[in-house]
Amino acid sequence: MDNERPKHAFIRERTGNHMKIGIVGVGHIGKTVAQKLSAAGHDVKVANSRGPETIGADVLATGAQAVTVGEVVRDVEVVIVSIPLNRLPAFAPALSDMPGDAVVIDTSNYYPSRDERIDAIDAGQVESLWVAEQLGRPVVKAWNAIGSDSLASKGAPAGTPGRIAIPVAADDADARAIGMALVEDTGFDGFDAGTLTESWRQQPGTPCYCTDLTSDEMPAALAAADPARSPKRRDLAVAAITERIGGGGVNPDAEYLVRLNRALFM
Repeated sequence: MDNERPKHAFIRERTGNHMKIGIVGVGHIGKTVAQKLSAAGHDVKVANSRGPETIGADVLATGAQAVTVGEVVRDVEVVIVSIPLNRLPAFAPALSDMPGDAVVIDTSNYYPSRDERIDAIDAGQVESLWVAEQLGRPVVKAWNAIGSDSLASKGAPAGTPGRIAIPVAADDADARAIGMALVEDTGFDGFDAGTLTESWRQQPGTPCYCTDLTSDEMPAALAAADPARSPKRRDLAVAAITERIGGGGVNPDAEYLVRLNRALFM
């Protein structure tokens, strides 16, 4: 027992300003997380499927380094995976080069129109449990329940009245605490959303999904989630957004998205 570190000491060591973080995917969410975490003082590497030369200068503007997929998982403490679900099986072998004690954070969401149909999820499997199976590693679910415009523009210092909360779920309490601390470093309250089994409560179509709630509002929203209705609400939101702005990977602005999702999901 004398060699065991108290949990608070472990968390303090792992969530200092110099964590080594690899981010896979520089789309709407991955890009902003990379910018914010590198600005907060972390050692951030980023990679995509097309190669480091294709990563824009804006992604690297606050200090992140562009590397290959093989390099992004080496010698890191955290790997943040921010790619569509249908690309996860092809990416999974790259994690064999990741340190065994590194924490994997999953930011993804299941959208059948983008990811193709995944029978297990359609049958009710929790999205992040499916992700963990594909990657062969436990995961932390974070940054999935906030819109990309809100993530980029609505961060605020800790203690700011009305600061938006982001739910964070994981089976391992230490890994969950790391995820929450990193969420804090991006300008939002990290909210403890429990285990991955309960993380369906932060999937698309649920009351806390992209509705920009505070920590005080989050418990009621998580409790009100309905597993039968959320996929239908998700698809209604997709249809409304597509009718308004079309497809092509364009995301709506925060004002419209939050207003729409609060009307449909809450």
